Amino acid sequence: MAKKKKVKELEFFILDFLKNNKKHDVPEELIINTVKYTGGQTKTIRRALNNLMSAGRITKNDKNELKLSEEQNSTEGTADIGTISINRHGTGFVTLPNLDEDIRIPGKKLGVALDKDTVKIRITGKARNGRTDGRILEVLKRGKKVYVGTLRKEAKKAFVIQPDEKSAHVPFFIKPDSIGDALPGDKVVFRLKEWIHPQSLPEAELVEILGKKGSNNAEILSILAENEMVSSFDPEVEAFCDRIRELPSDSEISKRMDFRDQLVFTIDPDDAKDFDDALSIEMLDNGHYYLGVHIADVTYYMGRETILDQAALERATSVYLVDRVIPMLPEKLSNGVCSLRPKEDKMAYSCFMEVTPEGKVVDYTIRETAINSDFRLTYEQAQEIIEGKAHEELSDPIAKLVKLTDTLTEKRFRENAIDFESPEPKFVLDEAGRPVEVILKERKKAHRLVEECMLLANRTVAEHVEKLRKKSGKKITEDLYPFFYRIHAAPDTERLQQVAEHVRVVGIRFDVRKEKVDAKAINDLLNQVKGKTMEYTINDLLLRSMAKAVYSPKNIGHFGLGFTSYSHFTSPIRRYPDVLVHRLLKSYAAGVPSYTFKQLLGQGEHCSERERAAVTAERDSIKLKQVEYLSTRIGQVFDGIVSGVTDKGIYVLLKDIYCEGMISMTELNDDFYIYDQKRHCLTGRNHGRTYMLGNELKVRVVKTNMELRQIDFELA
Repeated sequence: MAKKKKVKELEFFILDFLKNNKKHDVPEELIINTVKYTGGQTKTIRRALNNLMSAGRITKNDKNELKLSEEQNSTEGTADIGTISINRHGTGFVTLPNLDEDIRIPGKKLGVALDKDTVKIRITGKARNGRTDGRILEVLKRGKKVYVGTLRKEAKKAFVIQPDEKSAHVPFFIKPDSIGDALPGDKVVFRLKEWIHPQSLPEAELVEILGKKGSNNAEILSILAENEMVSSFDPEVEAFCDRIRELPSDSEISKRMDFRDQLVFTIDPDDAKDFDDALSIEMLDNGHYYLGVHIADVTYYMGRETILDQAALERATSVYLVDRVIPMLPEKLSNGVCSLRPKEDKMAYSCFMEVTPEGKVVDYTIRETAINSDFRLTYEQAQEIIEGKAHEELSDPIAKLVKLTDTLTEKRFRENAIDFESPEPKFVLDEAGRPVEVILKERKKAHRLVEECMLLANRTVAEHVEKLRKKSGKKITEDLYPFFYRIHAAPDTERLQQVAEHVRVVGIRFDVRKEKVDAKAINDLLNQVKGKTMEYTINDLLLRSMAKAVYSPKNIGHFGLGFTSYSHFTSPIRRYPDVLVHRLLKSYAAGVPSYTFKQLLGQGEHCSERERAAVTAERDSIKLKQVEYLSTRIGQVFDGIVSGVTDKGIYVLLKDIYCEGMISMTELNDDFYIYDQKRHCLTGRNHGRTYMLGNELKVRVVKTNMELRQIDFELA
């Protein structure tokens, strides 16, 4: 009886094995060796194989290769295809385009799927909690090229890699002769070599050794690898850049509008080295402003489809981590040749705008120029001039810019732009990269001044292409002057209604109409909380309810800015979309074809995906340093504000360092707390104490987890 049971188990194992490898015929010997590895005996395995062939469930060809029979394949039923996300508990969730809810895949039904894989699934029914369940039928495409984890020694000659939280949900084995110079405890980058069956471990292939787990460099490089980013360029790309001249020749300058004798200056952070944009301003005889926004002409140096262009497109954006910048372009270009450094002749692409005192652009030109920046100002230096510090050459132009940009800001908000304010932490690091101080960056008028000039130029170039279409006299189609827009859809009213429920509890009214999203109502809410302790918490709630801005040739406008047409033109050193915009504008000025609408659709998806990865990496590096900072302050008390309440506990945002952690329900031991889902609060059953959004608390740091980047608090 026991032998029969064993044969039946092996039959199920073999069928499962062939289902996971249905794209290929599998050698009989491979199956026998694999089943032996799990403890099966050869004689019993062959009996199971014979049973399955006799029943017509599997077939064997003349090469002794096995596969599922056609009939067996057809019993899978209808299948859906989607992308799977797997949480740290080993449960998967597949998003399907035709369903509002995700399909839950229990751990035992994941097969050989890994996080972000494209999978074929079958819906199996409803679970007790009402969720729709499914199981993986097949992995169609792996979602990640590489994974990150820590090498561990399990036995004398056995090594495994324990993946980081965001990489994978199962450990990988790696052969001892494949670990190279890696040592147990090292952070490593690896790729999946093979995963033959769910009951076995996937096999890893080492790609890179990052360093000892816990060291600053290893942890930061891990964040990059998690998001499929690399810090260095291929030698061929660097060699391409080495052949580029440091400064433009006179003959190159003679082909452009020569603006070198005009007053031009840059305003950037104090630690910036890649200066994308410069400004000039003067008053015309008619009382209008003549504003020049001068942008580094990257496309002059970076021809389309060159090895440099391919490397820049693959990255699509620069990444700004806490302790380093991963540039889109090699340093020779980003910090040298293209950067608008002072007292150097530079190639630029300039947008000159004639603007009325009321902030309306009545005329403009977009020209290839040569400039020579006179001054390199930091935001702090510009702010000092704004506040009255005398400067012989810059006091007057900056005063003009302040007057103009104040008007532009007021005009935007009158036209229902949304004014979000989110503080940004800045870390003071020691020589080992450890955070010793956290400072919240202050946003001053100098920042707003630069932003308004860039917004105006970006809007002007987008509207320029709209005018080209109308002037052409042709029927407007997708491929008539296709352009690359920065678009932002209106938020979903249901998500905004959830925000309204949160703020109603604390006595704030937020009117959300079902049929239409009103930007004015959002601004009214932001104004109600301005200067209050919950200001940043409400800002974050609203931001999370918003759609994400993306790149696309389909222009639907920009809801957050209140613009019907908007593009990114002003940062080609650090954003590939701006490179595309420059190329499109130059092509249309020359009257020659450029990218097609279809090509721009693909570029939009890629650039948007890489931007999301960059934002994730930047946030992860900030969270890493916040956790590291508080790891040395266990037991210390901080002032905080409740930023969220769930049935698992209270999320608290620390005021001084803008860092979020959690007080779990187990730490709230002074009462039995009940979660009120409608009011989004926790209330003590015995004493009636309530915790809700906006409550001010004193909390003590009790625990941190560097690997999960989590912080645990308790009430102080």
